Amino acid sequence: MGILNIVTYIPLIGAVLILLFLPKENGKAIRYTATFVAVADFIASLYLWFNFNPKGTGDGMWQFRFIHSWIPSLNVKYDFGIDGISLLLILLTTFMGIIAVVSSFAAIDHRQKEYYILLLLLQTGMIGTFCALDFFLFYVFWEIMLVPMYFIIGIWGGPRKLYAAIKFFLYTLSGSVVMLLSILALYFFNSDGIPFLNIKGLGNAATFSVLQYHKIGHLIPPTLQFWIFLGFFLGFAIKVPMFPFHTWLPDAHVEAPTAGSIILAAVLLKMGTYGFVRFALPILPDGTKQWLPWVVALSIIGIIYGALVSLVQKDMKKLVAYSSVSHLGFVMLGMFALNPMGLKGSVIQMINHGISTGALFLLVGIIYERRHTRMIAEYGGLAKVMPVYATLFLIAALSSMGLPALNGFVGEFTILLGAANRSIVWASFASIGIVLGAAYLLWLYQRVFWGPLDNPANKNLLDVNKRELGLLLSLVVLMVWIGIKPGVFFDIIEEPVNYVVRKVDPTYFAKQQLAYPPAAPVAVTAVETSR
Repeated sequence: MGILNIVTYIPLIGAVLILLFLPKENGKAIRYTATFVAVADFIASLYLWFNFNPKGTGDGMWQFRFIHSWIPSLNVKYDFGIDGISLLLILLTTFMGIIAVVSSFAAIDHRQKEYYILLLLLQTGMIGTFCALDFFLFYVFWEIMLVPMYFIIGIWGGPRKLYAAIKFFLYTLSGSVVMLLSILALYFFNSDGIPFLNIKGLGNAATFSVLQYHKIGHLIPPTLQFWIFLGFFLGFAIKVPMFPFHTWLPDAHVEAPTAGSIILAAVLLKMGTYGFVRFALPILPDGTKQWLPWVVALSIIGIIYGALVSLVQKDMKKLVAYSSVSHLGFVMLGMFALNPMGLKGSVIQMINHGISTGALFLLVGIIYERRHTRMIAEYGGLAKVMPVYATLFLIAALSSMGLPALNGFVGEFTILLGAANRSIVWASFASIGIVLGAAYLLWLYQRVFWGPLDNPANKNLLDVNKRELGLLLSLVVLMVWIGIKPGVFFDIIEEPVNYVVRKVDPTYFAKQQLAYPPAAPVAVTAVETSR
């Protein structure tokens, strides 16, 4: 059957079991079953971690392959396979799936059966998206993700939940339709061509194979690449979300339940950045270079804009939501530096953002469950009554702002190195976002946790319980692990990153060797040896 199929469909099987065998009145059994399924999926995904070969190159880079004919008339194949980038994102998905399920125990008290079924279906859609190496299959999983998240926001969200859910659905669906046009353009160019545009095809067998398009990407005319890249850009930029396509995100985050915000920030937003790395860059090298100035400009604007808007927020959840616009601007900037350093930082920062921002949304959800308000002005002096909660919040905030020895520093520092290697101006502007990020997070912390405890409603708040502490400590462990031992993760993504760089610029590594030739060996004299 293949380990990737097992990891992908364990949540689906769990959702079916809950649907068929658990009565809706038995909320405890539903919660524990969903937790068991999420934990089982994470354990299964660890098999990928322990059996992945980071040194695989060429076709060997795509591991755990499972290929089966699906729709022969269109030559659509059920093609699963992952590289190091997919591996890290799958592990992030299965781990945050546990966080999302367990964090919902106290927050979701109605229609629990439907809620946990949708949460598990969403996990299957996300994992399948990271595994798919056939465009048709990828698009199926991409669209499947929309429906569960739409209902999670629309049914269990806040006062403006329907508005936020519809806005999320329409934005993402609009981008998906344009992306589909780009996929079809690739499909026809690879085979019979596009007659109404007078573009001759390559005459190959019709296929939706992603790896086939990786091979023929450099043969696509630059003009056609320009338009195909635009279609991919709109589909993925909305999902990231990049400025100015970000306006659906604050509404979706604010209105979604805590678990919805965690999954949205940790995994769903990475679908856009993953799409750029997996499809746009390696398939469309000329299109990437043509759109490069625009993408970089929007990334830098997003970094600064997201940080400035975060500074003026009165709602804690909205502040964290806008911070995602800024952090994902860093991810895009590192990616479009188009060098190994920037791309490595970009991929690592995808993981870091999922962990750190997921933790912040969990922390905001914990205090909301106790006080039913997220307004910063309602708090002050919480460190006096919730010292453990205050400590964990500080660690998550320091991780998000990039303190050395925590995960955020590794990603941001590597991105800035990659950006500076391309243009010192890019790095200079991006560094403003780091300073502003520290400003809005520290100001948030000061207003919520320090100062006088003068609101009577806050004086008897309970500190984190064992369930919440377990979730938060697991996230803190990851923050510290990546911050102290980043080499483990860089090794896993080194070959996929180099692969993407070679696809965008086949001469990159040759030029680097000419620019920085290896130093000549130093002769050791007999006198020096005797010393």
